Amino acid sequence: MAKLRLMIASPERELYHGDVDMVLAPGFDGQLGILPSHSPLIAQLGEGLLCARVGAEEYFFAIHGGFMQVLPDRVIVLADTAERAEEIDLQRAEEARQRALQTLRKAPPDQQRLSEVALRRSQVRLRAGRRRRRRAEPTSPAGPGIDQ
Repeated sequence: MAKLRLMIASPERELYHGDVDMVLAPGFDGQLGILPSHSPLIAQLGEGLLCARVGAEEYFFAIHGGFMQVLPDRVIVLADTAERAEEIDLQRAEEARQRALQTLRKAPPDQQRLSEVALRRSQVRLRAGRRRRRRAEPTSPAGPGIDQ
């Protein structure tokens, strides 16, 4: 079966590099599903979960903006901010959500935009953290999805 070569990177680091069967990504205007032999495109990313499927395994990432380039045999994700689901501390993400909600309730209308952004970011992180990848634990010291 044909595969896609997926690379996910943020300004800080490369989060994933490997072959996948399918990519589901949070486009700016809605969810994007990418399979091998997809028509080339460049898409702006929004905030949400990116899912990379490899057989029955799924890898989840919290994505906050950026761009995605799709070619028939590869997908390159350049995210403004991205985290692997298994790296997200659910307690800290929930605390950030609670702080954002409190700030949003108290903020004057002209300052609510920053609180709304913080709230959306914490909600995406919580969704990703709760959707840990479904697979056996990695044996590579570099972790799953990072080619040596």
